[in-house]
Amino acid sequence: MAAQLISGGRVATPDGVLDPGWLLVDDGRITALGSGEPHFRPGTTVTDASGSWVVPGFVDIHCHGGGGAAFTSADPAHVRQVVDSHTAHGTTTMLASLVTRPVSELVEQVAALAELVQEGLVAGIHLEGPFLSAARCGAHDPVLLRPPDPVSVDALLSAGRGTIRMVTVAPELEGAVPAVKRLVDAGVLAAIGHTDALAEDVVPAVDAGATVATHLFNGMRPLHHREPGPIGVLLDDERVTVELICDLVHLHPTIVRLAARHAGAARTVLITDAIAAAAAGDGTYDIGGLKVDVTNGVPTLADGGSLAGSTLTMDAAFRNLVKSCGLGVLDAVAAASTRPAALLGLGDVTGRLAPGFAADVVLLDDALRPVSVMRRGEWVPSGT
Repeated sequence: MAAQLISGGRVATPDGVLDPGWLLVDDGRITALGSGEPHFRPGTTVTDASGSWVVPGFVDIHCHGGGGAAFTSADPAHVRQVVDSHTAHGTTTMLASLVTRPVSELVEQVAALAELVQEGLVAGIHLEGPFLSAARCGAHDPVLLRPPDPVSVDALLSAGRGTIRMVTVAPELEGAVPAVKRLVDAGVLAAIGHTDALAEDVVPAVDAGATVATHLFNGMRPLHHREPGPIGVLLDDERVTVELICDLVHLHPTIVRLAARHAGAARTVLITDAIAAAAAGDGTYDIGGLKVDVTNGVPTLADGGSLAGSTLTMDAAFRNLVKSCGLGVLDAVAAASTRPAALLGLGDVTGRLAPGFAADVVLLDDALRPVSVMRRGEWVPSGT
């Protein structure tokens, strides 16, 4: 692989923006970056990034599908289809999120996906269910929801063979706090979501080690000035990182801005919560056996009309955070790349533009739309 130079763009680094800046890539890694005139050896391939933002590849920790396919099938071709559809929009690292199904079926899905995690196709598995509240089930089949009993938790962890990176739990369920402890002891992120809990139910789960709020505000008891519930506790606790679905449908821009500013760069993560319809268009889809209608890019359950994931891609989330919610580009870099990478334990591998890091790079135009995407030092073919 020939050395490559990306030069002339506004390079978003941990220390600020280099404008104009450049970075050198060799053997899939960033070897140097700076401003002014770059020095590089003969034979280096040069990419002119003039007029572009140069940002780290996006890291999506909550995604169910895209490009017409979903992770639930665990078929390598379908998983590749999902990954490719999101990579084209700048996502270079992602978790495969699964929805509620019978535990026996989830065990099979996890075991199949574990092989693909080990191959490096996805960075890990996220279980959004079945340990959720029926009162806030959203697009999860309420019939299949259940408390997190030790046998089920251990069966799933065993099937994952170390590839399960996050599990969402409703803290008010019987056995939730011991389950959080079991997950944390296994090196898994315990997330709180799809919950009707009172504040007093949430605090013990956080004290037990839960550190993520699954799509804050959505699938949760609303915030109330006399009962802060999960939203108030999770947003205000410095130990918790909050996921935000910034598609401007799930959350009003003012809510996004309030949450992101309160949590700050160290605790804010953009996610897609995307389903198969992302980058695929309107139509009828399936989520965990439930029929979903997608109209004008908004997925809702055919029965009941609840929002059912999103058709968001990470570049759009990044763009919305800046253009519609009023945050800065560096704030968006932190929320879309740096913080989620650190949350996954990959903070010294990807998520920032710095020497020694993986060459996961996205070039964005002035409208913050992707021009080119590099993953591990290789440019992703356009139209992928």
